Amino acid sequence: MKNNYYVLAKDSSKKIPLIGKSVLVGGAAGIVVVLYRITLTYAEKFSFFAYDYLREHMKWIPVAIVILAGLGYVIGQLVSNNAMISGSGIPQLEGILKGHFRKRKSWLNTLCSKFLGGTLAIMGGLSLGREGPSIQIGANVAEGIGNKIAESRLERKILMASGASAGLAAAFNAPLAGVIFALEEVFKYFSPIILLSTMSAAVTADFISKQVFGTQPIFRFELVRAIPLENYWLLILLGVFMGIMGSVYNLFLLKVQKLYLRLHFLKANIKTVIPFFFALTAGLFLPIILGGGHRIVEELTIEKGIVFLSVVFLFKLIFSAVSFGSGAPGGIFFPLLVLGASLGGVFAQVLIQYFGYPEELFYNFIVLAMAGYFTAIVRAPITGIVLIMEMTGSFESMLQLTIVALVAYVVADLMKSPPIYDALLENLLTKEQKGEEIEGNKIVSNRRASNKRVIIELIVQHGSLLENKKIMETAWPTQTLLVSVKRGEMEILPQGDTVIRVGDQLSILTDVNHESIVRDYIGRMNDV
Repeated sequence: MKNNYYVLAKDSSKKIPLIGKSVLVGGAAGIVVVLYRITLTYAEKFSFFAYDYLREHMKWIPVAIVILAGLGYVIGQLVSNNAMISGSGIPQLEGILKGHFRKRKSWLNTLCSKFLGGTLAIMGGLSLGREGPSIQIGANVAEGIGNKIAESRLERKILMASGASAGLAAAFNAPLAGVIFALEEVFKYFSPIILLSTMSAAVTADFISKQVFGTQPIFRFELVRAIPLENYWLLILLGVFMGIMGSVYNLFLLKVQKLYLRLHFLKANIKTVIPFFFALTAGLFLPIILGGGHRIVEELTIEKGIVFLSVVFLFKLIFSAVSFGSGAPGGIFFPLLVLGASLGGVFAQVLIQYFGYPEELFYNFIVLAMAGYFTAIVRAPITGIVLIMEMTGSFESMLQLTIVALVAYVVADLMKSPPIYDALLENLLTKEQKGEEIEGNKIVSNRRASNKRVIIELIVQHGSLLENKKIMETAWPTQTLLVSVKRGEMEILPQGDTVIRVGDQLSILTDVNHESIVRDYIGRMNDV
């Protein structure tokens, strides 16, 4: 039988065609994401223009209420018709790659609905970002191409991850961050073929993006001088602060999402109207917090006081949670970076005003805080470090970014704060996984077994239950077959007495209908 493993791994020459396919995916995804980025730019400009006009002509408020309610209703209808477009789309993508959400609308339906819904949300002024949707849109484009040219399900998933990498690269002008994101957050393990594929797609998409938007970084903070080595203890303090505040963000966002779920007497297409009334209030009284947060970035100067930055942070946090929790299409990537930058500004102002530190260090702490805040929330430190370096052009700050990100990660972990995308995915899977489990090693599922097969790959970690165990000593799930053990460049044909070593790459064959629960079970076996 021609299965995923032999299609992809039987010959090393297969890597070259896959890289070529990834370049194609990167080019197509880059074009679509660039169009999405341009559309959202004009939508956000229209939003600020409309609210500026409304503040000058208050008599039009009743008309604005009707229009905003209509926008919310339309978005609600889109989400009701296709649940895959709600929120950022990153948890949905991770779920699909893990074998979940098999019954869903087509990639084209998801792409078009996400594009339209995201544009309408930004046009109404909701506090949402373009980056999560760009990642999902890139993956949608890749899925459409993969359906035509991929030779296996595994190859199609690699192309989808490449499309996601391309989406982030085109949205942020950050190709390396796109690659690291795919490895650290989407797949959560390293593989040479995945690295080469995602890199090919990300670089291609970034080249297209730079042709349109230029080569300047997203954030243009002027870092006049580096933080002196004797003051590096401040980085630890900043990391602790970001870890605590990142945990607060996760807790608050998830609480708001649960609050929306408790509004069971409201239909989904009515719930999405709620954030538009928040947008109207913000547009009339605090327009700086509208949209993704570009206006806030422009106001992050040394002249702004602690009170101003604190107020902006508080209301942006509330507005972002209300916007995202409603299920409206849009991400948290950019808003959370802006929130982190605001906190960095507060931290820097305290040091400058009360402890006499040089004003030249103001932007240094803003840049470092973004990486720390991102890491505490997403729990992807390498992505956060590389992303901020590419978005700010501050490559000389790598050591400082690493210290802050590391401390923020540890603090958030000690506070038992779940990685936000894992928590969001778990919420999405609550209904889908009902009636599915593995008792002992026997699969119990309400889905019938399929004759279609898929390969699950994993890297054996230090301290996992698989380490130094013979294959026959391991309780593998029923209806699965370990087909390959790759150790370095050597490929081992599995036998009952084959001993599994740390670092081995295992390829496990199972049927597509049980992929998700088998993947979860084996993942738990491999956890440290």
